[in-house]
Amino acid sequence: MEVKSDLNTFAKILTEKGYDGYFHTEGAYAGKLKESISKYLENCRNGSEGTPKPELLLTSYLQWSGEDDPYVVCNMYVSHKNGKFSLEKMEISRKDSYGQLLKHSELTNLSVITAPKAKEAIAMVSDAPKQKTVCPNRRFRH
Repeated sequence: MEVKSDLNTFAKILTEKGYDGYFHTEGAYAGKLKESISKYLENCRNGSEGTPKPELLLTSYLQWSGEDDPYVVCNMYVSHKNGKFSLEKMEISRKDSYGQLLKHSELTNLSVITAPKAKEAIAMVSDAPKQKTVCPNRRFRH
């Protein structure tokens, strides 16, 4: 399901879905979504990056609590042609503090419209909260 939109619309839709953190485009150009893609494309026009790739890799942390805690990272594969962008695929991964994969989810045949909200993406790779069970025979002692 391909929906092509200009960079402003593309970034606005994803930002409204909660993807409002910092991104890297092709492993560099840190910044908010629109800013990161714009920096990459500008460097392509200047000749310092070469010809723009038809499919861009955008990477962002969806959840980060510090170096000692597990985190969730999202890779978005975005195609672009003639100033129009479309989301092709998303990979959401939960990793431990050492970078070891804990859980992974891959979404294909996407568009910016059908992409999950950031909180939903995090939930796809997060463990359900464990509930404490209380033994019914346990009573308070006096």
